[in-house]
Amino acid sequence: MTPLGLRFIRDIGNRLDPRLLRITAGRLSSVWPFPAVLVTHTGARSGRTRTSALVYFTDRGRIILIATNFGAQRNPSWYYNMKVNTKVEVYGHRLQGRFVAEEILGAERDRLFQRAADAPGPYGKYRAVAREKNRYVPVLALTPESSSRAHNRIDLR
Repeated sequence: MTPLGLRFIRDIGNRLDPRLLRITAGRLSSVWPFPAVLVTHTGARSGRTRTSALVYFTDRGRIILIATNFGAQRNPSWYYNMKVNTKVEVYGHRLQGRFVAEEILGAERDRLFQRAADAPGPYGKYRAVAREKNRYVPVLALTPESSSRAHNRIDLR
């Protein structure tokens, strides 16, 4: 949570994590011990495929992503991409397959964001920074595209 640590994660971890997550079968990233997953999404304007390494947690069989963008003024580009092109591919430890992204609103969003803010890690600080900047932080849920376990593997142990 130091400025140097955040800069490392933002500038170096962003490039390192996709390789590290693939080499370790999703077990290790620059944000360890926090779980991270690779999400492949389609650019909202470009139509190009992008892969982002994102911190997540699970809730009720869904992968939950908090679009803090390290407390920046703007939402991360992956958020906009997933709003427009909701079908994504996920790769991580015990998580892989095709998923559908959906923005969570209202009381459910508040519950999930509170859960993230209460956990060890940066989300409590990001919430304070977002309030200072008068910024709403979106919460997305990734749900398996189909109920078939042949295409999706979620192990929430």
